[in-house]
Amino acid sequence: MQIEAKKRETLGKKTKYIRREGGIPSVVFGVGMDPVHITLNYNEFDKIYKQAGETQLIDLLLDKEKLRVLVKDVQYHPVSGKISHASFYKPDLTVRTEAQVPVEIIGEETNELIKSGVALALQLLQEVTVEALPEDIPHSFTIDVSNMNELGQGVTIGQLEYDREKVSIPTLDPEEMVVRIDEIVIKEEPEEVAVSEEEAIAGLEATSEKPEEEGSEEEENK
Repeated sequence: MQIEAKKRETLGKKTKYIRREGGIPSVVFGVGMDPVHITLNYNEFDKIYKQAGETQLIDLLLDKEKLRVLVKDVQYHPVSGKISHASFYKPDLTVRTEAQVPVEIIGEETNELIKSGVALALQLLQEVTVEALPEDIPHSFTIDVSNMNELGQGVTIGQLEYDREKVSIPTLDPEEMVVRIDEIVIKEEPEEVAVSEEEAIAGLEATSEKPEEEGSEEEENK
């Protein structure tokens, strides 16, 4: 995957004109280089970001140079929800790095327990932190729950599928659950106790007849 970029001089509030013309103000930084402010085509970046996420290397074509980068951060407009800024990181391809790999669940629509409304696929981890060379980082961890037909059945960190010679998960317990089939428990609302009209009137009368609280001795002597 690759995307073309252009260097830009426009900074600060003036970047709104870049967005109006269908661009995204961005920056690329990393090993062996100073930060460079760039502009991307909105539609091109949106398409590539949906495919690559923040774990797949992208070829960034900048003038006559090609940089292998990872998407580091994406910001969105609070009202429109559109991408307003993107940051790229150029890693050292020879050094292992940490990355947050998303967990993706598939097969819910064919799981009998889920289809019947008895259970749901409870996703306990949205992302898993891995260590690997930039080119070996998994795009995602995909977990198929279609054949998990017992309550409590699931997948642990140690059961995830990935190339263990190239990728490690050093910070999590292999027994930690990532996804589990859990029973759906519907909590019943407590029944409201009906109060008769006579009881309500009696309660109001008792309240109205309650004597006023006595003041302190000090107040009475004032």
